Amino acid sequence: MQEDREDEARDKDEEREPGPWEYRAREGIIRKLIPGEVIAAVPAARRAAEVEGRRVRFDFLDDEAVLKMLRLRALDDEQLTRAGKRAGFPAAFILFGVFVYWGAYVQYWESDRNKTLFYAGAGALVAATLLFFVVSLIRQWGNRPRQKVRARAAAYRKIVHIAAENGADIPSFYPHYGPYPFAANFHPEADELELPGRNRY
Repeated sequence: MQEDREDEARDKDEEREPGPWEYRAREGIIRKLIPGEVIAAVPAARRAAEVEGRRVRFDFLDDEAVLKMLRLRALDDEQLTRAGKRAGFPAAFILFGVFVYWGAYVQYWESDRNKTLFYAGAGALVAATLLFFVVSLIRQWGNRPRQKVRARAAAYRKIVHIAAENGADIPSFYPHYGPYPFAANFHPEADELELPGRNRY
């Protein structure tokens, strides 16, 4: 029952743009920003915000800056998903086609010489497909300005969890983005990303 309500809420969220002080979290769910004053009211979280803020050069108690960062992180997530589909679907289709052709025809009907040629050609095709897939994902994950956003989002998550653990009224799973054990390095020299017009607050 709870899952049905969550699915229904997700479907409704996907049909609308985030409103003022809202951002799109994972799976298209729209969430409201928790004001910085809620976090600042917890001394341990305020200290963490100051420490992490110096590390990643960001003011985690500035609501507009945090909202922009979360919206940038949502766009990054969308771009990663699109890139994965663009690279993954053709790769899966090619690999499936090679396997089916081998299973239905090559292994039974081709001569040894033709089988060898098939294996060589199929190996080269599979290698090229996998290389394209890996390069596409590395290009997405390795984008330094986007890594900068991920590093700040990871720091914000840490700060918010400290606040929640010390009694702040913060919803479960907020801000709904993970800790990013990789591809979230802070590069101070990287450009600052800007929101496209439709995502501005």
